[in-house]
Order: sequence, then C-alpha cells, then structure tokens
Amino acid sequence: MNKVLIFSAPSGSGKTTIVRHLLALFPALEFSVSVTSRTPRGNEQHGVDYWFVTPDIFREKITRNEFLEWEEVYAGHFYGTPNAEAERIWAKGHILVCDIDVKGGLRIKEKLGAQALSVFIQPPSIEALRQRLQARRTDSPEAIERRLQKAVEELEYAPLFDKVIINHSLHEALKQAERIVREFVGSEG
Repeated sequence: MNKVLIFSAPSGSGKTTIVRHLLALFPALEFSVSVTSRTPRGNEQHGVDYWFVTPDIFREKITRNEFLEWEEVYAGHFYGTPNAEAERIWAKGHILVCDIDVKGGLRIKEKLGAQALSVFIQPPSIEALRQRLQARRTDSPEAIERRLQKAVEELEYAPLFDKVIINHSLHEALKQAERIVREFVGSEG
C-alpha cells in the first residue's frame, strides 16, 4: 500500500526540523518536494527545498491537474504536492513525507484515508512562535505578523489531524514523532 506521512504546522513550529530528523532516521521515508510560487527564503534551493515557479506556471499546473493537493496559502503564494513526486517515491516502495500547509494536509488525508497519517506540530503558544520566527531572521516584521495571524487560524485545525505534537521541547517532540512514525511505518521502516 502506498503510504503518506503528512506534517503540517504554523510556520516556525519546528515541523521542518522534525521532518528532517525523521528522514535521517527512517530509510523508508522520502521527502516530497513541493511546488511553490513564492521566492526562495534564506538558503532554500530549487529542487531540494521546493520547486520554485511563477504564479502563472503554478496556475497552468493546476489546470493540467498535476497536484495531489494545492493551496493558495497567502495571496499569490501557491503551494502544492505534485502527483509526479508521489508516483516517483511510491515506485521505489518508499513512504511519501509531506511537509505542507494545514489545509493541504487535510486534503491529502481526506483523499487517501488510512493510507495517510496526518500529524500537526503545534507551538506551545503564539508568543513562543513569535520568538522563533524572529530568531530565524528570514522574514520582515510584516511577514512575521502575517504568519502569526495565519497561525491563529491554522491552530483551529489541529483537532482534525490524526496526531498532535505540542513542541514545548524539541527533544521531546522528536521522541514523540519517532514513536508515531514507528507505529505507522511498522516493518517498512
């Protein structure tokens, strides 16, 4: 059975750190590189962190039904999981790992049911999230405020996920994520 692990969270919750840890630990997991219409941040690389495209190219891909899921997360900033990525990873017998927005994560879960496990990474508080985003130094103060407003909305979706990890301590969140993945992956790990 083709399996998918979905990790969603407000920006700055530790989701990407947790996903990278799990990818290094479980050989059966493989990261799905998403497509986005936003510009790269920090050291992000095309084809590694995201496939960076223009909004027009993203819209063309939507029209051609090239996504397992997609979402306009911010005005003009689209994100999507390409069908081709899922097929490539599944063809190897690996488990697709998605590090995606909350609505996209729930859309995949709805489509794939028991094939997918959805995990929400929750910050301990909005103030802790603000501090983490400021410490990253990758966004302007205005962008941080937009992310915090979005986080308040995203937190409302946490109960709809199969599992919720509250990231008070990264060490504890990593251990909890490992247990969750070990149960889902089983002998494939």
